[in-house]
This record gives sequence, C-alpha cells and structure tokens, in this order.
Amino acid sequence: MRKKWLPFASYNLWSLFNSPVGKEEWHCDMKRGFKKVRNKEPQVKALLEDTIPQKIGKLAQKGVYEFHQHTQLLKQSDGVERVAVILGLNREVDEVKERVVSILNNYYKYPILVGKNIYSLSRGDEEISEPLHIKQGNSIFRLYAPTDCIFTESDGTVHILDFKTGKSGQNDFDRRQAYVYLLAGRYIFPNQTVIASFYNLENFSVSEIIEANPEKLDFVQIELAEIAKKHEEEKKLYRHNPNDFAKIFPPNPGSTCKYCLFNYICQFSCEVSN
Repeated sequence: MRKKWLPFASYNLWSLFNSPVGKEEWHCDMKRGFKKVRNKEPQVKALLEDTIPQKIGKLAQKGVYEFHQHTQLLKQSDGVERVAVILGLNREVDEVKERVVSILNNYYKYPILVGKNIYSLSRGDEEISEPLHIKQGNSIFRLYAPTDCIFTESDGTVHILDFKTGKSGQNDFDRRQAYVYLLAGRYIFPNQTVIASFYNLENFSVSEIIEANPEKLDFVQIELAEIAKKHEEEKKLYRHNPNDFAKIFPPNPGSTCKYCLFNYICQFSCEVSN
C-alpha cells in the first residue's frame, strides 16, 4: 500500500520562511520556491550544487568523523595528512583544500569530542535520515532534524552539538536550529534532559548551552506544523498554476540579489542588476 504523503518541516525550511532577526533584508520567498519547489528543474538543480562554503562544511564534518573512526590518528604526527588523504583534498580547489587542512589542524590540536560518550557522529555525506512523524492537533507532519553529533554528559544529559565553519561568532548562531534539535530530542530521548550547542571548527567560537522548557518546545512544534502546512499548500498551488510562480513565491529584489544563487535565472534579480 502506498504511504500517505505528509507535509514536512525542518530548520532549513523554517529559515527560508523567516530570516534570522537583523537579516530581514535577505528574506525572499522566491528563493524558497526555487530551492524547495523547482529544485528538480535542470537550470535550478545545477545551481544547487554545493558551494565552496558548503563543501568546506561537509569535508570538515567528515574530517572529524574520520578522526574518531581512526582515533590513533589523533596521536600520530602525520594524522592530519592521513585524514586529508582520506578526504581526497588533493582533488579540491585551493581554497577548499587550505581551509579544510586548517580545520583538521585545529581539531587535531583541540579534539573536543575525545573522552565524550558519543551516541552518534555524522559523516556529513549520508543520505537524508528518516524523519520523525509528529502529530499536531488533527494533522501529522514529518520533521527532519539531522544532527552532527550527539553525546551524553556524565549525568546522563543528552547533548546535541552542531559544528559550524566560516565566520560565525559566538552570537551569530541561529537558536531556532537548536530548538528544532531539542524538539526532536524530546521524542527520541523522552526520559532524558536534552541540551544543544554550536561549535565553530574554524575559529573556535562556542555558543552558550541552549535549553528549552516544554512550553517553548510546544510553540516550536506549532510553528513548524504551520510552516509544513503552508509550504504544502504553496507547492500544490504552483503545480496547478506554474505561471503564477512569482505570485505564490513573491520576490524581494534589492542589493542582496547579487549574492543569491539564483540571480542568473531570476528575472527580478536581473532588473536590479541592470
């Protein structure tokens, strides 16, 4: 029997619906339309290939994973070089190679997961994990909340750790991502305290420990259920009225268009550029 199709939500979708506070000028519903609705079109799909920052993030995650698959490398003088070979960094462009090697050196010196009771550690290039099915009111939605690392503290607290790269500082992490992890944690670890934090592998920035009470997580669940429902409705509208793409996913043209992945195929971006 064919499974019933359910709407979905994730931190990524939430961030595309609402930009972080202070970055509202970056918000554009049309960008969400390209990424989440027209992503299989050849022109759009080509633009969704990993960017340099995304590739660096994935390779950094895989580097951490390999260090903990082969823990002896953290004690060998050539440990970084050997992980670089495993990652195939010689095939990458110079910027990717140099920054990832720097990240590997950072982790080699300060391997923050050593001694932790690791529950799960992502390789960074796995297939999309199975979603949680969450009931909200009379409906159900799928929640995707892939995590970089989960470990347990000495008191049994579950700690969800998300690795970052780039220039993000101590106050630049989006707490909404942590709340999505904590919501997932409430279902996966129902009898344990769950906390979350962020750590930048490139500049050592560490977030505060993020927690959420049941009322906060209830609010997050309601918000995600609404986003899942609205996104599904917009997808259906577009399938029935593809010529109304700009009405269903209105653009927000402005100076930020020049940084958008889709500026070459978006007619509104072209108007700004001209």
